[in-house]
Amino acid sequence: MSVRRRIAADAGAAAVEAALGGADDRDTTALAVRYLLEVLASDFEGHTVEVRVPPWGAVQAIEGPRHTRGTPPNVIETDASTWIALATGSLLWADALAQARASASGQRADLSEVLPLAWRTMDQ
Repeated sequence: MSVRRRIAADAGAAAVEAALGGADDRDTTALAVRYLLEVLASDFEGHTVEVRVPPWGAVQAIEGPRHTRGTPPNVIETDASTWIALATGSLLWADALAQARASASGQRADLSEVLPLAWRTMDQ
């Protein structure tokens, strides 16, 4: 079953570009974060790791054992600017953890193998 995208790639990529360029308004931040979460969930389908970026969104991704009740065993949480930096490659996973910009709990709560994401549209 593939993850259904709700945000058009061109609109999402434009929001990410704007955020990387310094835009920090709520609408741009929300769209950029949600788009990058959708890319993660679509490109790395699964239910093993939950990635949370409050208050903008959360997705489950990464292939492996599925949880069905309560808090997932593998949870990653970060703020919006850190998520955008991680997803686009301007911040390394290890650095985000070392700087306490991201929290990761659980044996499989590691995104180092999947970041940065391929988020740009073909025409960029």
